[in-house]
Amino acid sequence: MEIRFEQTKSPKAKPTDESKLGFGHIFTDHMFAMNYDAGQGWHDARIVPYGEISLSPAAMCLHYGQEIFEGLKAYRTADGTVQLFRPDENYKRMNTSAERMVIPKIDEEFMVEATKKLVEIEKDWVPHTDGASLYIRPFIFATDPFVGVKPADHYLFLIILSPSGPYYSTGLDPVKIYVEQKYVRAVRGGTGFAKTAANYAISLKGQDEAHEQDYEQVLWLDGVEQKYIEEVGSMNIFFVIDGEVITPELTGSVLPGITRKSALEVCKSKGIKATERRITIQEVADAYDAGKLDEVFGTGTAAVISPVGHLKWGDKVMTINDNKIGPISQMLYDTMTGIQWGKIEDTFGWTVKI
Repeated sequence: MEIRFEQTKSPKAKPTDESKLGFGHIFTDHMFAMNYDAGQGWHDARIVPYGEISLSPAAMCLHYGQEIFEGLKAYRTADGTVQLFRPDENYKRMNTSAERMVIPKIDEEFMVEATKKLVEIEKDWVPHTDGASLYIRPFIFATDPFVGVKPADHYLFLIILSPSGPYYSTGLDPVKIYVEQKYVRAVRGGTGFAKTAANYAISLKGQDEAHEQDYEQVLWLDGVEQKYIEEVGSMNIFFVIDGEVITPELTGSVLPGITRKSALEVCKSKGIKATERRITIQEVADAYDAGKLDEVFGTGTAAVISPVGHLKWGDKVMTINDNKIGPISQMLYDTMTGIQWGKIEDTFGWTVKI
C-alpha cells in the first residue's frame, strides 16, 4: 500500500526549552491515518497535518468502547541518529489486542514502515535532551454511526506523535505504590492482556484512592481471589526476592509488556535468575518481614524502569531498599536506556534506525 503525504501549511513552533516538555500534551505537525471499510479492508494510508477529526455522535467507539492502542518511542542518539525500540513487538501486540476486541488485524511490517516514515518526516521534533524522546501513539477505533452492540464495519487507524520529557519528573526516585483490595482491574478471560481503553478507565477509581492516600500508583491483585499480584496501572511489576527476579506470569489478565519482556531477556543475558510465576501479596510481605525483599520495580515504555520505595498493603507499609533504587533496577535502566539512546551496543538487535 502506498502512503500519500500532505504537508502542513501551518507548521507549529517547536519547543525551545526541552526541560519543560512534560508528557503527552504537545503534538507534532503531522499524523498517520488509514481507514478500514468492510469488503475493502485497510486502505487510504496517508500522512496528513495533525488536526481535529470528525465523528458522528453515534460513533460506536463512543458508546461501546471498541478501541485499541499502543505506545512506543523514537530516540535521538548522540550522533543525531533517530531510532525506534522493538516496534515490531508493538504491532504484534496490537494485533493480539485487535483479535480480542474483534477489530480487523493490520499488516505489522507495513505499520513499522509507516511509523518509520512518519517519524522521518517529523524527525526535527525528536528531542535532543538526554532522557527526552518522541512518544508514538498508534490507535484504532470504531467509527460506524450506529447505536448497537456488534463489531463495527468501519474503523480509523491514527498515529500521533508527542515530544516528551521523562515520564516521572523526579527521574529515578522511587515511587510509592498502593495495593488495591476492593476493586479489580481484570479477570482471566477478559481483556486484561489487551491494550484497550476500557482497562485504563477501570483502573481510575483505584488510582484516585491511591492519590488520596498520597501514593502515586496502584498495584492490582487478581480479580477472583484478590491475592495474586498482577500489575500496576501503567506498568508491569517485578520483585527481587533473595536475589531472584520474579514477575507475575502472563495468565491472560496481565498486559504482556515489551519493556517487561526486554527486562527478562537482559537479566537472563547477565546470568541473573529471572522467573515468571504467580506470586501472592502475602509472599511479598513475608519476604519483606524476613529481610529478603531486596527490590521492587515497575517496567513500561513511558518510564522504562520505575523503582518502588514504598508498598502499602492494608495497614502494612513496606519500605523497600531504604527507599533507594536497587542495583538490578539501576542495571536494567542503564542497559535499556543505553540501548535506546545508542549509548551502548545493541547486542539484542532491538533498535530500528530511521
